[in-house]
Amino acid sequence: MFFNIQNSQQRSEYQEFLKIAGCLSNLFSDSNVPYLYYRVAEKVFCRAFGAEDLSRSDVSADAKKGSIGIGLKTFLQGNNKTFQKVAEFNSDRSLYVDLKADDLIYKVSELRNKRIEFTTNAYELNNAIYHCVIRDEGKFKIFEESMDRINLDKIHNIKTKNRNSISFEDDKNEYSFLLTKSTLTKRFITTPVLYEFDVEILKDPLLELRKLLKKKDLFLDFNNTIIQTIYLPLYSKKRGQNIVHEKSGLNYWNAGGRERHLNEVYIPFPAGIRKSFIGFFPDRQTSFNLKLPNGKIMKSKICQENGKALMSYSNRDLGQWILRDVLKLKEGTLLTYDKLQEIGIDSVRIDKINNLDFEINFTGIGVYDKFLGSLG
Repeated sequence: MFFNIQNSQQRSEYQEFLKIAGCLSNLFSDSNVPYLYYRVAEKVFCRAFGAEDLSRSDVSADAKKGSIGIGLKTFLQGNNKTFQKVAEFNSDRSLYVDLKADDLIYKVSELRNKRIEFTTNAYELNNAIYHCVIRDEGKFKIFEESMDRINLDKIHNIKTKNRNSISFEDDKNEYSFLLTKSTLTKRFITTPVLYEFDVEILKDPLLELRKLLKKKDLFLDFNNTIIQTIYLPLYSKKRGQNIVHEKSGLNYWNAGGRERHLNEVYIPFPAGIRKSFIGFFPDRQTSFNLKLPNGKIMKSKICQENGKALMSYSNRDLGQWILRDVLKLKEGTLLTYDKLQEIGIDSVRIDKINNLDFEINFTGIGVYDKFLGSLG
């Protein structure tokens, strides 16, 4: 899997970081079971193993190292066979809400598989796993297993329970879909564990932290490499509906006026965002580096009237990446909003590192609207 093939220094550092997080448990509860907030678990994992943090990107993996995608989870040991959330489909509710139980499960399973496929394509993964930190009395345990797609041909034993959930199985796993929360859960059978270690919980963590902070040689580094962040839509609005225009944006290759390459596209840079973030990108005469989720650098620029378009410096590269490599659309096929909705993304996040270096990642349905709302 992953943990056992990392070097001993990284595994040791990971253990120490988890112990530090766990020792502060009495800040949050009085239990003998160490507490571990899932966001802390993600940060610790990426810090110790030098993995890329994907947790802000609304994809099926929380981290990536090399060509391995990792879904990070932490939960109580329980009976070693608990159900845990693996996906949420609130934004896709209209696609399945009126279906009968069997059809609903097939649709949700199909959506789940498409999201895993999208993540695999976007980040160029060869493998995907779950890495779990299991919380038990006085210790943490490490467990890993493959992140399987649901075998649509082997779905069986579909059962509706109290109108609130539908359980089902394929040839490898047991699942339950929670109707009220639009959440897919999977049973994790967490034996045998890969590794375990004791965690000492401090009786008075506040007192210990105060002692630490009073040390004169304490150095706190709050450096953040991201200067600023904006979100850009992969769609437009028409009569209140989200659409991808047939002749602009990611379908710009289909526009009239002149002959265009089938990969010629752009990401809209709306006027409201341009006005609120003046100077975010360089001027139209200056190209810049755009780091993709797969780690590659795409030379890019701001184009068109009033700088309304984010494009690759070569007008073919952006379309090759998004339409062909990630979305797997055949040349000449129009992108639709339904396609974006199926895989659970409709916008991108742009992180500014400095004036000439930026990073792009995909974001989930509704994220852009929330961003607009935050601007007032």
